[in-house]
Amino acid sequence: MDFSLSEDQILIKQIADKFSKEKLLPDYQKRESDSCIDPDLIREMGQLGLIGSDLSAVYGGNEVDGVTSGLIIEALAYGDINVSYIQLLASLLGGVVQTHAAEELRAEYLPLVIQGEKLLSLGLTEPQTGSDAANLRLKATRDGDDYILNGEKASISMATCADLMVLFARTGAADSRSGGVSGFLVPLDLPGIKRSRYTDLGTRVVGRGSVFFDNVRIPASWMLGDEHKGFSQIMCGFDYSRALIALQCLASAQASLDQTWQYVQERETFNAPLVKYQGVNFPLAEHESIIEATRVLCYKTLSLRDSNLPHTKEAAMVKWMGPKYSVNAIHDCLLLHGHAGYSTDMAHQQRLRDVMGLEIGDGTAQIMKIIIAREIAGNASVQYK
Repeated sequence: MDFSLSEDQILIKQIADKFSKEKLLPDYQKRESDSCIDPDLIREMGQLGLIGSDLSAVYGGNEVDGVTSGLIIEALAYGDINVSYIQLLASLLGGVVQTHAAEELRAEYLPLVIQGEKLLSLGLTEPQTGSDAANLRLKATRDGDDYILNGEKASISMATCADLMVLFARTGAADSRSGGVSGFLVPLDLPGIKRSRYTDLGTRVVGRGSVFFDNVRIPASWMLGDEHKGFSQIMCGFDYSRALIALQCLASAQASLDQTWQYVQERETFNAPLVKYQGVNFPLAEHESIIEATRVLCYKTLSLRDSNLPHTKEAAMVKWMGPKYSVNAIHDCLLLHGHAGYSTDMAHQQRLRDVMGLEIGDGTAQIMKIIIAREIAGNASVQYK
């Protein structure tokens, strides 16, 4: 595996690093109280090529590979993991739209997503379904040339801020599970759509909440992929997002580690800097090692994807490792800052809250381990299908 970066990758990483450290990091904590991410900030990201850069040049993307997309999201998340959600959703869901939507929809919406003018959200989770993602109840009922949507999507990132939703809805019989699910691209300003916002522990500016559909009429041409086959056609892209999510978490942990290394070299106790004590430098060294090892596995996953090789197992590995080990690292960084670390004046507590949510969202550790076991030993190893 080649660990070197191309000149283009180095350049785009430098652009993303500069934007992150100059525009995102200084206001990371202030941004938490905002209702949505500043639209001007999002547009600036778009102008720099930091949104949906892996999408087709036909729609304004740069057609970068998955590894490069990982470099971008890692750089952004170092400054603000919440802002990096925009790149995550644009890559994952923009790719779904690019692959499965009708050309008129692609031409209308993808340039706006890449420019930072429109935000995408994923409509999968429902109140009674989390890990059992195929057990959907929101219905899309055919009515002539339209579908009528009824139901609720829950725990939706960007629920109150997004302009468009890649929505999964049941179009077949309830007992057909994933085989009876179709995908749709739905503008969220249609009549009959209402939204609510949750009061969350972290990732507050992301605006997680519920979206309600009450007899919402959409053209049949807004379907993504084939009828009844949307779930299986689209869910394969989640191996990609799992690696990107892990990099989000690792970058946030790295920001806390960098800050803590500096602090323990400057802070003195018993006439010596804290870094002299093994009880301080050993935990930090261990976290650096684990974070780096997980980061390498993330880029291996993305490299396998870029080579059209299987990567489901690796994606599941990093999806549970990234959030878990990042939470552990940030927690220790908070503790090593003593009473100051426990204050909301410092960013460690916010990073801890922000990253912790990704131990739940987009697949829990338990589900990821089931996938790993299934990939290695086959379906006979687990009951989950």
